[in-house]
Amino acid sequence: MENKDLNIREKELRNWKEIFLKALRLAKTPIIISLFVTPIRFLLELAGLPENVIFIIGLLWLTLAFAVYWGMKSYNEKSPYLLLLLSLFIFSPVSRLTVVVAWWIDTRWEIGTHYSLHFDSLVQAAFQQVVYGSLIQIIPSFLLGSLTIAIMQYRKPATK
Repeated sequence: MENKDLNIREKELRNWKEIFLKALRLAKTPIIISLFVTPIRFLLELAGLPENVIFIIGLLWLTLAFAVYWGMKSYNEKSPYLLLLLSLFIFSPVSRLTVVVAWWIDTRWEIGTHYSLHFDSLVQAAFQQVVYGSLIQIIPSFLLGSLTIAIMQYRKPATK
């Protein structure tokens, strides 16, 4: 009986590892893309473009787009919602790190972009961006990605 329980736990652990590795693979390219979004936005603001124009280039919109993509790509996986959520939990905090760097550059050299307006310290900026900023990305993106998965599953039966 004990050996059977051990085999079940090993299978569960292997399953979790597989899902995590799939989520990591899904998040890898979006992470690389996101590392360019904030610097581009920062440079466009320095070039004098108005903030309402620059607003279009942002991590939230990027995350929403990737959530739809991930939903379309993983709708017929064994645990598509878990895969989507894990991908978002991997992607979002890492994508927010460039915002912390932009805040640091802006405050260090007193450049005057919108990045320095909201936070008083590096710890505050890091916490707000990596935790709160990630939640702002994860929640609507998970809802949109879940809707995409549901639509894709409804339109075409999952193949086993």
